[in-house]
Amino acid sequence: MNLPPLISSDVGTLPDTGLSDAEHETIRVLGQNLSADRALWVSGYFAGIADLKRSGAGQAGRASGVPDMLSGSPDNAPATTKIKILYGSETGNAAALARDLLERFTGHGVTVEAMDLAAYKVRDLKKEERLLFIVSTHGEGDPAEPALPFFEFLAGPRAPSLEGLSYAVLALGDSTYEFFCEAGKRLDQRLAELGATRMRERCDCDVDYEADSLAWSDKLLDDLGSSASVPAIAMPGAAVPLSGAKHDKRNPFTASILENVCITGRGSSKKIQHIELDIEGSGLTYQPGDALGVLACNEPRLVEDVLTCLNWTGKEAVVEEGVDTRTFLSRRAEITALTPKFLSMWATLTGRDDLQVLLDKQDRKELARYMGSRHVIDVLLEGGADSVAPEEFTAGLRRLQPRLYSIASSCVLNPDEVHLCVSPVSYDMNGRRRLGVASTDLAVRRGVGENCEVYIQENTHFRLPEDPEAPIIMIGAGTGIAPYRAFMQEREALGLRGKAWLFFGERQFRTDFLYQTEWQGWLKDGTLSQIDLAFSRDQARKIYVQHRIKEKAAEIHRWIEDGAHIYVCGDATHMAEDVNDALLHVLSTEGRVSDEDARKRLTDLQVSGRYQRDVY
Repeated sequence: MNLPPLISSDVGTLPDTGLSDAEHETIRVLGQNLSADRALWVSGYFAGIADLKRSGAGQAGRASGVPDMLSGSPDNAPATTKIKILYGSETGNAAALARDLLERFTGHGVTVEAMDLAAYKVRDLKKEERLLFIVSTHGEGDPAEPALPFFEFLAGPRAPSLEGLSYAVLALGDSTYEFFCEAGKRLDQRLAELGATRMRERCDCDVDYEADSLAWSDKLLDDLGSSASVPAIAMPGAAVPLSGAKHDKRNPFTASILENVCITGRGSSKKIQHIELDIEGSGLTYQPGDALGVLACNEPRLVEDVLTCLNWTGKEAVVEEGVDTRTFLSRRAEITALTPKFLSMWATLTGRDDLQVLLDKQDRKELARYMGSRHVIDVLLEGGADSVAPEEFTAGLRRLQPRLYSIASSCVLNPDEVHLCVSPVSYDMNGRRRLGVASTDLAVRRGVGENCEVYIQENTHFRLPEDPEAPIIMIGAGTGIAPYRAFMQEREALGLRGKAWLFFGERQFRTDFLYQTEWQGWLKDGTLSQIDLAFSRDQARKIYVQHRIKEKAAEIHRWIEDGAHIYVCGDATHMAEDVNDALLHVLSTEGRVSDEDARKRLTDLQVSGRYQRDVY
C-alpha cells in the first residue's frame, strides 16, 4: 500500500507541519500498518485532541482529559455510534438545526455526518443503518423545495425495503397552518411502511422550535447510549452550511437605513419600497440568492390595544424575560397570528368552552379556518378574564420570528450595503386594518438614519451557475424580481456576459415596472440578453409570465438544451405553480415527449441544480 507523503514537493510549497523527522516516520509507519477502521478511529482520536487544545482544555497527557491511547486499542475501546443527519430546508432553519446537532453530537462518542437531502444519493438508502431526518414543511403541507425529489422517490415504486434502518424524524412547521408538520408526518409514515424502525417518536416543532428540538435531541442522545470517552468524527463531505459569521439570528447586526424610497409610480395599486441598509463594519458578506433576516417590532398601536384588553399599564414585569410587558409584546412575542398553544392557554384562563371544544375536536381544517379568520386581538376582544398575570399570558405566545427578504444587490458591487425590495402588507379583517409585522416596520415606520437588526441567511439552493458562460432564465413577479437584480449586478461587476433572459410580471407597465431603468441599461450593454414582460392590467385579457413562457416555448426549449439554468421567484400559491405547469408544457410539446417524461425531465433539472425556485 502506497500512502500519500506528509510533505510532497510535487504539490508546491506546503506549510511547515512542525513535526520532527522521527515524528514523521512514526506517523508513516503507523499509517502503513493500520486497517481502514483503525485509521478512521485514530483520525477521530487526534481530531478530539485538537478540539480540546483549541478550546484551552489543557496540555496533552492524562491531566488534560485527553484519552490515553495506550490503555487499549480501537478493538477494546468504546464503540462509536454512527449516524447520518439528512435535512430538508426551505428558509435555513432545518440546516441550522442540523449544524447544531452535528456540534452537539460531537464529543458524545457519535460518528456523525450531515447532508442536505438535495445532495443525498437515494441509492444509498438501502445501505444506511441509522438516519436522523430534519425536515420543514412548506406551503400546504409540501416538503421544502430542495427535498422534493427525495420525497417523490420515497413515495414511488422504486423505494427500497428499509428493514435494516433505524431512524428518527424532527419535523418543523407552523401551527397556524392546517397541514402542520405534514412533510415530517408523511416521511415518518412512509419510512415505517418500508420497514424501518423508529429510534424515537417524531417531534413536531412550531416556528419557535429551539426548546422542543433541544429536549428531543437530549433524549435521542440518551437512547443512543453515547459516551464522551471517544472523540467523535465529523465525517468528510458534510454538507451543512457554516457561514462563520459573527452575526446571525441569535446575534444580529444593527444596520442603519441609507435609503427608503417608493419605486412604484403615481397611481399604482401597489406600494413597493427600495431599501438600502448600511452593514459597514459588520463582517457580513452574501452571495446573489441569499436573504436578509430582519428582526422587526410589532405595530405600536396593536401593542397598546393588547395592553388595554389585559388591563396592563405596560410596566408590569415579565420576570423570566427581564423586561416589562410593553417591551415583551413589542419586540419578543408574536401577537398577530393565532396558534393552538395560545387558544389552549386562553381557554384555560377564561373558561371559554367554545375554544376548548374546538381544540378537543382535533379537526385541523376547522381549527385552521378559525385561526385564519382572527388574530390574537380579536380573541381578546371577544371576552376574557378580568385579571391575567403576565407570566400566564406570555407563556401562551410564540416568540416573534425574523422575517426573510431576498437580497436585491451584489456584495461585489456594494460591499458595505444590502438592498431590499419590500411591499408593505396591509389588509382588512373583521373591520380592522391589519399590517404586516416586518414589512410595515421596515418599509413604512423606519426612515433614513434609523436602525434595524439584521443577519444574512444563506440560500445555497438559489445560486448563479458555477459556469459563468451558462445561460440563465430568470422568471419572477412583483418583489420576486429582487434576486435577479442581485444576479445582474454581480454579472456586471465581474464582467460576465453569459446569456441571460428575464421574464417579469406586474400589474401595469407605466407604474409597476420595478427597476426599469436598470433593466434597460443591462439590456443595452449586453449584461441582459433578452426580456419578456407581462403586465396583467394593461389589456382586457390578463396576461401573466406563464403566458409569455408558452409564447416563447420553442426558444426556451433551445436554451434548456443548451444548458440553461432556470430560476423562479415569487408567490408559491399561484405564480410558481403556474410557471411550473408552463415549463412542463414547454418540455412536453417542444421535446415531443409524454407528460410523464416531461415531469421526469423537470425533476432531473431540479436535482442537477438547473431548476431552482425561491417561492414564498
